Amino acid sequence: MEAFNITPPQWTESAIHGFDFCCPKCGASTMEAQAVWINRRSPVYTENSRRKWQEFYHCHCNTSWWAWSSDRPPSKYARSEQDDDMSDLDGDLGDLDLDL
Repeated sequence: MEAFNITPPQWTESAIHGFDFCCPKCGASTMEAQAVWINRRSPVYTENSRRKWQEFYHCHCNTSWWAWSSDRPPSKYARSEQDDDMSDLDGDLGDLDLDL
């Protein structure tokens, strides 16, 4: 199964919305899905001009469900906004003698 195929698989036709980004029937995570398809042909634009897509999952319990890509929980591997914010270093540098 190719997640980025332009043609949706037949199992997506019966998909229901999973509001908690897990299978609405058994609670399985996306990592336990047997198949995945992402509808990249029809993005939706949010109020702040960001794109989101429908992500479809076919669960091991035979339930097909979908959720918005923007509702995906944050990854522990993703950079946070705090990683890009250098302002918290200003206080740490205050005690250093920079006139060497």
